[in-house]
Amino acid sequence: MTDQPQISDYLSNCLFFTVNTLSRVVGRLADEAFAETGISPAHAFLMMLVNEQPGIIQKDLTAALHLAPSTVTRFVDSLQKKGFVERKTEGKLSRVYPTEAGEALRESIAEGWKNLYLRYSEILGEEEGKLLTSSVFEAGRKLEDA
Repeated sequence: MTDQPQISDYLSNCLFFTVNTLSRVVGRLADEAFAETGISPAHAFLMMLVNEQPGIIQKDLTAALHLAPSTVTRFVDSLQKKGFVERKTEGKLSRVYPTEAGEALRESIAEGWKNLYLRYSEILGEEEGKLLTSSVFEAGRKLEDA
């Protein structure tokens, strides 16, 4: 037996590796939870924001989602092609509005978030899931502000 660290020790003590592993696992759970909506979890979150704030500008979507402007543009393009949102340009601003079909997604999106929460709470335990979510959010905020 040696006192040298095992590869698994390095990986379990590396924030980069563990966060990416967590992201992949939660991503799979989210994809399952949102399968019935016909849109990805990220698109669902954007759609939820548009439904809550019709006429939201893309810059605000970018800030809320912590995504690059080009990524938000692609998301909006995709949702527009599916008939869930429409853009209206006012000068330099591009506002995003839900269509009737986008509004109709409201309930299935809420159900997707609920199913995701229930699934990871079942695996982790509800309190551990809440604590992990809070801790990861706070760590992300601190690292982003640094």
